[in-house]
Amino acid sequence: MVKPDVVQETPVSMAELKNELTKIKKVRKEHNFRAEKTEEYLNQFSILDLKKSTELKGKIEKLKVPRLKEEHLIKLIDLMPMTAEEVKSILQGYTITITNDNLKKIASTIKDFK
Repeated sequence: MVKPDVVQETPVSMAELKNELTKIKKVRKEHNFRAEKTEEYLNQFSILDLKKSTELKGKIEKLKVPRLKEEHLIKLIDLMPMTAEEVKSILQGYTITITNDNLKKIASTIKDFK
C-alpha cells in the first residue's frame, strides 16, 4: 500500500470546513459517510459563520500577541472562550506562554463576537 506524503498542513476553522463541505455537496450532490458525520458535527457545534470567523481571526491577529500562531487562533475561534482563564486553559495544551494582559485582550475580543 502506498503511503502519501504530506505536502502541507494548514489549520482550518469549523466555519471554513463547513463552507468547503457545502461547496463539495453542490458539486457531488451527496456526501460519503465521513463527510455526512462531519457535517452533522459542524451543524451542532459550529458557533460562527465564515464571515464572522474570518473577521474575528483578523481582530485577534491585530492584537499582535507574541508567539500566537495560526493553529492557536483557529482553536480559540472554534471554542470561543469568554474569560482570560478559559483562554489560558485552552492554550495550556500547547507549548506557549502568554501574559495575563494579552489573555484578557483575547478574551474581550472574542466576547464582542459572542
